[in-house]
Amino acid sequence: MTDDNPYATIEDGTATFWADAVADAIEARDPDDPIVIKGGVSPSGVPHIGHLNEIVRGYVVAEVLRERGHEVRQVFTSDDTDRLRKIPRRLADLEWNVVGLGEVDAGALGRNLGKPYTSVPDPFGCCDSYGAHFTTLLAESAELLDVPIEVVSNTERYAEGDFEDLTRHVLANQERAREVLGEYQASVDDDYVPFQVECASCGILTDGITDVDPADGTVTYECRDVNVGEETIEGCGHEGEVSLREGKLPWRFEWPAQWAVLGVDFEPFGKDHAEGSWPSGVDVARNVFEVEPPVPMVYEWFTLDGEALSSSSGNIVTAAEVLELVDPAVLRYFFTKDPRKQRDFSIAHLDQLVEEFDRLEAVYFGREDADEQERERAERVYPIAVDEPREERIRIPYTFAAVLGMTDDPDLREEIARREGHIPDDAPEWAVEEALGRVDRARAWARRTDNAFNYDLKREELPDVDFDTGTGAALDDLAEFVAAGNDGEAIQAKIYELADEYDLEVSEFFAAGYRLLFGLEEGPKLGPFLAKLDQAFVVDRLRRDR
Repeated sequence: MTDDNPYATIEDGTATFWADAVADAIEARDPDDPIVIKGGVSPSGVPHIGHLNEIVRGYVVAEVLRERGHEVRQVFTSDDTDRLRKIPRRLADLEWNVVGLGEVDAGALGRNLGKPYTSVPDPFGCCDSYGAHFTTLLAESAELLDVPIEVVSNTERYAEGDFEDLTRHVLANQERAREVLGEYQASVDDDYVPFQVECASCGILTDGITDVDPADGTVTYECRDVNVGEETIEGCGHEGEVSLREGKLPWRFEWPAQWAVLGVDFEPFGKDHAEGSWPSGVDVARNVFEVEPPVPMVYEWFTLDGEALSSSSGNIVTAAEVLELVDPAVLRYFFTKDPRKQRDFSIAHLDQLVEEFDRLEAVYFGREDADEQERERAERVYPIAVDEPREERIRIPYTFAAVLGMTDDPDLREEIARREGHIPDDAPEWAVEEALGRVDRARAWARRTDNAFNYDLKREELPDVDFDTGTGAALDDLAEFVAAGNDGEAIQAKIYELADEYDLEVSEFFAAGYRLLFGLEEGPKLGPFLAKLDQAFVVDRLRRDR
């Protein structure tokens, strides 16, 4: 058994920023350059933002090491020799269009349960296999965030013989392998052989090993039943012989074999591995393969709007979807947060994440007051989150950007943003263009969540409205109140006051405002909403001038 604590990498460190603590632990081992950082998952379905833990957490540490002058190689293994265990409810094509099972040949997937991902046909017919398809999307997830990774296919590594020597070693020392793994898995008995074969007849990945000849490099097998989730896939009974390159190691041996083959110095992983695969992996690495395991780091899972992320259940959001709503720097910033804390990634409250990022930037450039700890964190985190720190960069508040999105006129968007003080007169053109780029993303967020900003403002023409004398007078008074520069909550209170003064139904007076703005009977909380719009437009509209 092993007592190596994967949580200690951060907990025992003295650095304020978790990635500095990890980098300290890596440097303490005096590794040769390039330092190798690894992540990896099975290409089981649509890559979602939970999978980015394996990529972006490693990237954050890689950037810290690069700051310290190290060369870093970040690899990402696609565990594509694993079995297809479940049919996910949702899939995605290479354009990131997420579809249900009804839009692909789900029956074909069902017939391939138990087979390696790279032996399952691509349901979209565009890649060599199911595994290749979803590995491509995993790689594209990293590209979307400008994270440079080297994708390594287990299928290719086995075929090219990279695992051959280690596989031979395990099979030549089966008794020792069983002794080590038996400490962690009760199912390991005297008949257990640490090797799996893809049946040449039916294609399932079978554990039915009948004989091995490590010296000759051959394994004989009988295709036997395999359990896939809650389902048992019947073996076809075929008997055959394969080379060591035509099978694979079980996961508990394959993971430490990857460390040895790739020379891994650091690997982050989820808490599910911390109590399971990691302890056995350490033991197998040292006492079977006779190599040292990498520096570990455990990250907590996060939820999506309060529910567990899951490719198989279909509760997912992809990097491509998130980047339609925020720019890459904001999403990278999310992954700089302490990995030990469980968090909820909320699409509904994405504006709060953007506000956090904007404050981080303002603190970094000294535009916001902050205590020493917040300043120190901003100095460490901000340069990793953004492509290039530039003080001239402008951030239009996210919810205000959503308001700007109510008009499609780019010149009007810029005019309003300038009038409201969100774009300085001396701002360089690139900064203005970048700042206004947030508008379409914020509008997409408003529409996706159908929140208070999901309205089409009728700016170009006055809606066809007709009010009685009392309502018209109340609207004129409200225009004067807005023109005086009152804030949103004060405007909201004034609406109630005017309805009472002119003996109007409160709901009808609110509806009058919504008809003027949207041509609708209802809308967002009116006072704060009016305060977010440019004042001249609001005053003229309330007066029915334009």
